[in-house]
Amino acid sequence: MTHLRDSSLPGRQPHSDGIDLLRGLSVVWVILFHLQLRMPFETTPLGARLPPEIFNAVLRSGYYGVVIFFAISGFLITTTSLRRWGRLDTINPVDFYVLRLTRIWPCLIALLAVLSLLHLLAADGFVVTTVPLYRPLLAALSFHVNWLEAATGYLPGSWDILWSLAVEEMFYFVFPLLCLAARMPGRLVAMLCVFVVLGPLARTILTDNDLWADKSYLSGADAIALGCIAALVSQRMKDRPALRGTCLAAGVLLFALIFVFRRQTSELGLTALGLNVTALALAVCLMLIALQDRRLAFGACALTVTAPLRWFGRNSYEVYLSHMLVITPLASLSPAAGSDTVPALMFFLAGLVLSGITGDVIARFYSAPLNAGLRSLYGQRPG
Repeated sequence: MTHLRDSSLPGRQPHSDGIDLLRGLSVVWVILFHLQLRMPFETTPLGARLPPEIFNAVLRSGYYGVVIFFAISGFLITTTSLRRWGRLDTINPVDFYVLRLTRIWPCLIALLAVLSLLHLLAADGFVVTTVPLYRPLLAALSFHVNWLEAATGYLPGSWDILWSLAVEEMFYFVFPLLCLAARMPGRLVAMLCVFVVLGPLARTILTDNDLWADKSYLSGADAIALGCIAALVSQRMKDRPALRGTCLAAGVLLFALIFVFRRQTSELGLTALGLNVTALALAVCLMLIALQDRRLAFGACALTVTAPLRWFGRNSYEVYLSHMLVITPLASLSPAAGSDTVPALMFFLAGLVLSGITGDVIARFYSAPLNAGLRSLYGQRPG
């Protein structure tokens, strides 16, 4: 969940309104999906009347939300590396890894401490039953929660979300090595295209394990690789607004096809071939190229309307890691079934708001200051 940060907080870089908006949508879709799992909205009168396209797009898009995260992450890690080192073939792998860990580990270690305590206290919804506690702890710290779940079954939701972090960080272990080996942008793009080709295969013919098909390292690598390629392309398109406008239009249309019209996407054969995820990542990348400016060319009204989503986006990593700490106890306090629309809507709204506030508090008072302090000790500017 790598991202540019709000410069108003310690350790944060200037943020992009457009990218914050996409990131905010992504994390909101993840939260709504996890809320939907705990109180199915289709049992309410309103939920029963919603068209399937709308219902699925809003409440059953958690995995797609993570795919969007992956594409944004690849775009931003490449952009940040270019800004820091000037050229990717001069990247310093040790600095790259240290900077990644100072961003990822403070929140991760704090989360693991909280989850371990909740497990030991036998808190409902937080007890790991499939393996001893040390196994998910080791898996989280060494970024193989996805492999552990594929081998032993699902972990509680608050642990399960760490599968995406495993995919992302394993890709970033390889990324600086690819940059050094490629030496030229064209060769790097060719290497990244290998991941783009392998992604759909990993989700279909390379495994018969459904969980591994969705969560393997290669299953998410095509989205991250496309994000990296989009960042390189965007460097050449900064002064070509017309072409960027075309990218935005194409991206929005492709996004709508994959994200909303899922039956039609399946009928086209994209889903069976694993290409729906790749196409979604490509759509996001086209939009990222168009939205690379820090400020959206929106009017004041549009900026006001999108402000809540951009707020989620600025704290997306913290919200993502902590939202199950909000949703799990909230679900136990709420009706088991959404027989009435209003209580169900209040449940979903409470889950969203509390998740956003929790992530914002963590970012402001813990992760951003600690990230800045650690990087200062290491002799690097925050970023």
